[in-house]
Amino acid sequence: MTPILTVLLLLAMAATAYVLVRGVMAMASGKDVTGERQQQWMRRRVLFQAVAIVIVILILVVAGSSGS
Repeated sequence: MTPILTVLLLLAMAATAYVLVRGVMAMASGKDVTGERQQQWMRRRVLFQAVAIVIVILILVVAGSSGS
């Protein structure tokens, strides 16, 4: 089960990095006067970071239970 969680963690980390870059690009473009689009990208980043943290916790739980 740990290899599956590891792959999911890598995907979540890649998604976080992608969304972060897109958010910075949206911010740098200056086209969005209200900032709503930038906020959407940053909300997605926080979501993917939360998913990555949950997966890390699951990996630790699985590793801890198999070690006993």
